Amino acid sequence: MTAGSTRILVVDDERPIRRALEVTLAKAGYTVSTAIDASEALTQAALQPPDLVILDLMLPDADGADVCRQLRDWMQAPILLISAVGEEQDKIRALDAGADHRIVTAAGNEVHLTPTEFDLLKELALADGRPLTHKMLLRKVWGAGYAQEMQLLRTHMGRLRDKLEAKGVPRTSIETLTGVGYRLRG
Repeated sequence: MTAGSTRILVVDDERPIRRALEVTLAKAGYTVSTAIDASEALTQAALQPPDLVILDLMLPDADGADVCRQLRDWMQAPILLISAVGEEQDKIRALDAGADHRIVTAAGNEVHLTPTEFDLLKELALADGRPLTHKMLLRKVWGAGYAQEMQLLRTHMGRLRDKLEAKGVPRTSIETLTGVGYRLRG
């Protein structure tokens, strides 16, 4: 998914979360619309179908999983459910409703990544081509106590590159900046 003409619908009743997503995505070049509840989300999606929906699991007027299910009846765009709730049953319910969680594809093939590999790739993608230092990546993915664990980062980065390469993505897509860190190219 590339910026520009890509439309993203952000649905969350908490203004700070909704605003943070809106600002971040708009800054990256996406066209963003927002909704504060299920009713508004369904109306906006029907009037201007989005390319991606970021949907809170707990809305004031409906359950996010139910909204996801309704959208899935007529829409094929990816739906990412977000929530402060960490219960396993809620995650299963969201996936059963048609949510897309942590899926990476390359050349139309799914790339099976561990949670850590996914988080590394996510951080690189969010940097939008800007370099991330070793310490930045270690802190963001593993936490502050791992800021000096360079070998841990190198090992995971190598595995991530191997998995992407197996699906046709050149190893050089994740560029090593000697003595600095890494950057996602293109």
